[in-house]
Amino acid sequence: MSLHYTKENKIARIVLDNPPVNVFTPALHKEFLEILRDFIADDTVHVGVWSGAGEKAFCAGDDIKTKRPERSVAEMVERELGVRHDAESLEYPGWEVEIQGLTRFKPIVGAINGYCLGQGFIYMMLLTDIRIAASTAQFGLPEIKYGMGGAGGVIRLSRAVPHTSAMWMLLTGDLFGAEDALRHHVINEIAAPGDLDARAMEIADLIASHPPLAVRTEMEAYQRAGEMSRADALAFASRLYRLQRLAMDQTPPLADPEGA
Repeated sequence: MSLHYTKENKIARIVLDNPPVNVFTPALHKEFLEILRDFIADDTVHVGVWSGAGEKAFCAGDDIKTKRPERSVAEMVERELGVRHDAESLEYPGWEVEIQGLTRFKPIVGAINGYCLGQGFIYMMLLTDIRIAASTAQFGLPEIKYGMGGAGGVIRLSRAVPHTSAMWMLLTGDLFGAEDALRHHVINEIAAPGDLDARAMEIADLIASHPPLAVRTEMEAYQRAGEMSRADALAFASRLYRLQRLAMDQTPPLADPEGA
């Protein structure tokens, strides 16, 4: 089991490879966090593309076979409220909490193939900004069937999809296909399975061609303004825009492709 992380031409590729259905383990959550922190900090990469290895799954969630150590109530409370550190045992709750709280102003394109379930769905919603799904993709939050609710709050699903769509996804636990995901605004496009990677890379190439400061400014203005009043959002976004223009004014213009 592993995560493949490569960088080329301003694009970082992240591939989850844990067959047969690319589930996460506590160790993989930690590795994923390290990759995401590197991606965010590396100015040589401007956009990321995240996919799952093979054709069966993007990510089918957490590995339910991961053994949970026996803990006293006091130990479980300490684990829940404690701060993660490298010397601790790899279990739950673990590094997935840190991932879900990451501040990220660099875009990631999701190439969703096969199953995207549970924690995989949560990560897709939190960590990807443009989503292309194979026509064979299947989405869902089936945890409620096993007495595990709460995903809707973690990803603030009501902000991403209409109320009725959110309730259907969260309360039925049923899987839904790419067409339904598109209709509910969970994804942007559907691609044939053989075209999925190429289409995701095409979009990543387009984003990477833009000035990175403009992309970063747009990402931060969009994310932070959503938590503000209208007046505060206007003031904040306007100041970010002016700061960006100050930097642009000091940057030599690009050469005219027509040579004019």
